[in-house]
Amino acid sequence: MSVITTPAPPLPVRGEHFRQAVSPMLSRLAAERATGVLLRESGSLYLSEGEVVHAESPRSPGLDVLLTTGGMLDADGWREAVDTAGAGLRVGRFLVDSGRVARGALELCHAGALFDAAYFVLGPSSAPASFRYGAAHWLGPIRPVPVATVEREARRRRDLLHRIWPDPATDDAPLVRARGLDGPPVPARQGAVLGQVDGVRTAAEISLTLGRPAFHTLVDVRRLTAAGLISATRRSPARTPPIPTGPAPVPPARQGPAPVTHPGHDPSADPPHPPSAHPPSADPDRDAAAGPAAGGEVTPPAPPWPLITTDPDVALLQRLRDALEAL
Repeated sequence: MSVITTPAPPLPVRGEHFRQAVSPMLSRLAAERATGVLLRESGSLYLSEGEVVHAESPRSPGLDVLLTTGGMLDADGWREAVDTAGAGLRVGRFLVDSGRVARGALELCHAGALFDAAYFVLGPSSAPASFRYGAAHWLGPIRPVPVATVEREARRRRDLLHRIWPDPATDDAPLVRARGLDGPPVPARQGAVLGQVDGVRTAAEISLTLGRPAFHTLVDVRRLTAAGLISATRRSPARTPPIPTGPAPVPPARQGPAPVTHPGHDPSADPPHPPSAHPPSADPDRDAAAGPAAGGEVTPPAPPWPLITTDPDVALLQRLRDALEAL
């Protein structure tokens, strides 16, 4: 007896299917060991000698959110690091050298933020991308990741979400709870997400509110959708948080702060538009490297986030547990 399975849909390329790489342009940049920033519609990837050193997306909480809501660093410590070392592109080094964050904890959180943002940056799009040679991120180098590893993880995450629930509509649209349904109890992490579903928030906004990685929220959203507890609204288009245009102070941990951008950059070196104005293309012919330039609702369990603890080891173990639960 044969078992029929539905394969995960490949990332679309302007109406065609991708064969191998998630981004042909990114693969070329890796091959030439380029240094700079790849600007795509859903964010940006920073490269150093052909490896990914940082990723940012307005759909994914940044490193500052993960560190502060995870209890490893308070808001004042983050602000001091940004103010002191941002202009010198060495915020990461300052956090470690000053003893505010252990090197291992910083590398772990940074890797989580990098893969989380890269999943969205490397998502499908039909708009062109651009690359600015020589650009560097204010965070500074922490631990580079090979492009092949980043692309492989993006595909693995896409396939996992497809296996849970194949319709991606809930990834971007405002979410609404099912009415008149006395559903079964859900795990605490899913309950925390369910508690934020109000017919207005998207998965990305729920991630920012809870201060957890966006992909983990997508996993919970797809599982809740598969269980019939939530669905995507049909009354409004997909929305994502706006891209910050300058440095912003980090609110207290329970606030779920938005990602902080370059604190001391030179405006004259910026591209003519923010990253969202340089949307990507997975089409090799269009990618081009550029020079520098209510009732019946299920009552969820009390959410466990954000975690507030003064013990960095406890916070680190909590983040490891959450990452494993999302697999």
